Amino acid sequence: MVAKAEQIEGKENPRYVVTSLPAANWPARKVYEELYCARGDMENRIKEQYSLFAGRVSAATRRANQLRLYLSAAAYVLMTAFRRLALSGTAWARAQCETIRSQLLRIGAQVRITARKLWMSMASSYPHWRLFAQAAQQLRC
Repeated sequence: MVAKAEQIEGKENPRYVVTSLPAANWPARKVYEELYCARGDMENRIKEQYSLFAGRVSAATRRANQLRLYLSAAAYVLMTAFRRLALSGTAWARAQCETIRSQLLRIGAQVRITARKLWMSMASSYPHWRLFAQAAQQLRC
């Protein structure tokens, strides 16, 4: 059994992990950090998948629901790649998909396309324009 005692924001946060793994191969710290915390991180990734419409499988046919899950999985893969490539080195590199989608990608802009350039005009009050510009710059090949 592994126990972790923690206090956050004035309240107790005890954690207990019961395992049958041999203590010689799995010291308490390794069990907690590499197994237990990794499981919690996986649960967070599943929650992110639900935020990208995986939870909406209420269509009448199984094929339609399967297509929704495929599209949601593709969106998650694209969002993970965007986070890894465009947001690396920023405070948003570990942000959840829903935060990135709602605050960085889902914005109003005027797009003009000419023969040589693509112009994007955003509202001057958009708070994350520097991060958006940095992400666009990091995605350029």
